[in-house]
Amino acid sequence: MQGVPNQDDYAGRIIAEAERCGVPVTTAQAEQFVELLIALANGPRGLTAIRGVEAGVSGHIVDSLVGLLVPEIAECRTLADIGSGSGFPGLALAIARPDATITLVESIQKKARWLEETAKAMMPNVRVRAARSEDLAKEHPASFDVVVARALAPPPVALELCAPLVAMGGHVVLWAGPDDSQLDARIRLAADRLGLAPCEPVPVEPFVGAKRRLMPFRKAEPTPERFPRRPGRANTHPIA
Repeated sequence: MQGVPNQDDYAGRIIAEAERCGVPVTTAQAEQFVELLIALANGPRGLTAIRGVEAGVSGHIVDSLVGLLVPEIAECRTLADIGSGSGFPGLALAIARPDATITLVESIQKKARWLEETAKAMMPNVRVRAARSEDLAKEHPASFDVVVARALAPPPVALELCAPLVAMGGHVVLWAGPDDSQLDARIRLAADRLGLAPCEPVPVEPFVGAKRRLMPFRKAEPTPERFPRRPGRANTHPIA
């Protein structure tokens, strides 16, 4: 039907919108991103509030790809996406970084099953762990070069859930909102208590009106032994 975008149109939009943000995307990658969005649109309900290929171009794909503006994400060998949900940013980064091993950590079984099925069909460099981050950190502490979180929890809580999993000298990267002096003071306090050193934030605008920051933190000291706390404790009793 005239006026209805086809897959090539969506692929072209992904290339253009990503390049506007400073992230190069190949045609082959863009086509994979469209296939991923179609799989998501056809997946079970409840995976994400952003449904449909149209909304997913900016709301999922480009919003994930801006993570490559952080050098540690662009160059790491192992990366974990905590609370991966419908797979973003992890699945998009796996397509963009086929040379890296990407682990998706998701405790909701329905979502984890969908991630496993989708990754098996499309992305051989993806591993899925159907577990809470606290439990995974007890099994495999300090195991990843980079740990990321997008829309997981308020930043001080997200930092606590991510920090035990990142290796010494590695980085936690949060997708966060614009500057907020009161919240930023809590973020700095949480980072200090977790052995993390804040790095320079990277401002991003993955789509018009979405002014955000990517907030990297380097693991400068071992995470204190009391972390991870028992599952759920970070949310009910934040450290900052």
